[in-house]
Amino acid sequence: MSAPRNVVIIGSGPAGLTAALYTARANLSPLVIEGLEAGGQLMITTAVENFPGFTEGVMGPDLMASMRAQAARFGAEMVQGNVSEVDLSARPFRITTGDGVVLARTVIVATGASAKLLGLPSERKLMGHGVSTCATCDGFFFRGKPIAVVGGGDSAVEEATFLTRFATHVTLVHRRDTLRASKIMQDKAFANPKISFEWDSEVLSIEDGGSGAVTGMHLRNLRTGEEKTLPVDGVFVAIGHTPNTSLFAGQLAMDESGYLITSNGAKTNVPGVFACGDVQDHIYRQAITAAGSGCMAALDAERFLAH
Repeated sequence: MSAPRNVVIIGSGPAGLTAALYTARANLSPLVIEGLEAGGQLMITTAVENFPGFTEGVMGPDLMASMRAQAARFGAEMVQGNVSEVDLSARPFRITTGDGVVLARTVIVATGASAKLLGLPSERKLMGHGVSTCATCDGFFFRGKPIAVVGGGDSAVEEATFLTRFATHVTLVHRRDTLRASKIMQDKAFANPKISFEWDSEVLSIEDGGSGAVTGMHLRNLRTGEEKTLPVDGVFVAIGHTPNTSLFAGQLAMDESGYLITSNGAKTNVPGVFACGDVQDHIYRQAITAAGSGCMAALDAERFLAH
């Protein structure tokens, strides 16, 4: 088994790659284990127009390729593959991958969170072509168009309300006849003339009419069995996120939803283990905030090793 690495970063989205850049520039020779979804959620995003510095926008995969190349230029080592087990009970920490065990003096967790999806083939096919899981990322692209939001919790109602800034109309599609969202969020939505509701409805498919871009969605009423097509140009799926934290169960402190709890920057409850990005942030979930927290984790790891 080789000597312990100064820094091992698990995950390769904006948070992990920013942490890699900063720790590499600090001559800590970080190892990045990229994970099954290398590059994170931006790899299934088309145009990114809200990342500073790109006047004309940038394609999600291109942004991640640039981040990866920049970190590698300063000496970050990238390995493909997935972590199957982590032991944080003793030092050095032990990280098991398909290629064996890696020892680490510090660990930066940047495993992200996965948006829950409806599980439709058409949803995957049209992701980034009218289907989105992030209103603040993509709402701007739907100016002057009718769109739908699927879900009934706070995030769905918040996204529907936000999207009325751009869309001609927003239809909220929900499987039940009442919303789960907080009373204040519901009141806002009910009072908004640009929001209507399809109650007791499930999405059977998302249609593109052969155009490769969303043209509508096929719904079924769960009470009556009636089916209908709702013409929309965009579908936002807002049924929640799942933080990728199962590896750390029983080792790192989490909130009731499974997000890692950090304090005083990016510190977890285990000294020498830091967390950044969507794995610990269920509020903002933006590439820029993930990158910022990756910087924080890197600086915290650097200080930890220095002391």
